[in-house]
Amino acid sequence: MSPDQLLAPPAKKLPTLRSAVTGLPAYVPGRRSAGADIAALASNESHYEPLPAATAAVAEAAARMNRYPDMAAVELRERLARHLGVTAAEVAVGPGSVGVLQQIITGLCDAGDEVVFAWRSFEAYPILVELAGARPVRVPLDDAEAHDLDAMAAAVTDRTKVVLLCTPNNPTGVPISHDRLEAFLQSVRPDVLVVIDEAYVEYADAGSGPDSLALYRRYPNVCILRTFSKAYGLAGLRVGYAITTAAIAEGLRRTALPFAVSALAQKAAIASLDAGEEMAARVSAVKQERSRMSAELEAQGWKLQPSQGNFLWIRTDDQLLAALVDAFNAAGILVRAYQGDGVRITVADTASNDRVMRLLAAHAA
Repeated sequence: MSPDQLLAPPAKKLPTLRSAVTGLPAYVPGRRSAGADIAALASNESHYEPLPAATAAVAEAAARMNRYPDMAAVELRERLARHLGVTAAEVAVGPGSVGVLQQIITGLCDAGDEVVFAWRSFEAYPILVELAGARPVRVPLDDAEAHDLDAMAAAVTDRTKVVLLCTPNNPTGVPISHDRLEAFLQSVRPDVLVVIDEAYVEYADAGSGPDSLALYRRYPNVCILRTFSKAYGLAGLRVGYAITTAAIAEGLRRTALPFAVSALAQKAAIASLDAGEEMAARVSAVKQERSRMSAELEAQGWKLQPSQGNFLWIRTDDQLLAALVDAFNAAGILVRAYQGDGVRITVADTASNDRVMRLLAAHAA
């Protein structure tokens, strides 16, 4: 041993991350706009500015930002309860619907428990499940890009604690019909929490998806998950909510990060609910653009499933996907590519949508 080795301090063991963390796939957010000519169509955000009432509520609340928000979000929960015909005790809020979902998985799953969901679906699902030490169970979509509920029911085992159903599904846009979902609920054990993730429900045509509140009233193992990030245009403030039994909702509030939903977010959400007619008019305009784009792209030769979200989904092979992404990048259009599956394009203003259709026309062959 050399003198330098004799004098060297002993090696110290440094902090390390859990293996569950180092093995997680990174969540891939939609890319951000970097200029006035960039069409940001990757994140399913509302292309509208916030509702004026929400902006005014935030400006007023900002004068008190030196104070902590109401951790229990009582005013917001009471307003949501009136809006949905439930009690405030049945409402839990969090930083976006994904924040509430983390509370759900944390509250219900121990290490080794299973969470069943369709794939491809919202990519945060497996990340949150693995972070909790539970096991994600992916069930492939059917040929119509929809949830294969029979296969999902067959995937439920004695270790299953939660089933996640995304309707309309992100990124394919396909909803789950009421009858199919009710049949699924009848086939699943009542001690399995079935989460109906309705982040895009405001964009869905009436009758295309389930009456989730009716199912919740009939099946106490149903939990409804919604957000203000999409149709209400509050993606930057992070506020979502769950409707579930009072006992589960109380547990979700216990697992929530303290003060995670800011006072600004709570006030903006209440103001947005009060401006429901204005929000509905904006949603109607998006749905009209969605129909216009779908008809044009199908005429070009693209095969689309009827989307009920504020986005369209094109399934492609990787070769075409790479060509499309290169073309979109060169044209200054940000879209969301899913390697091995396809591309998701947010429906936005008419001018941006026209840019998308012109580009896709050149690749339709």
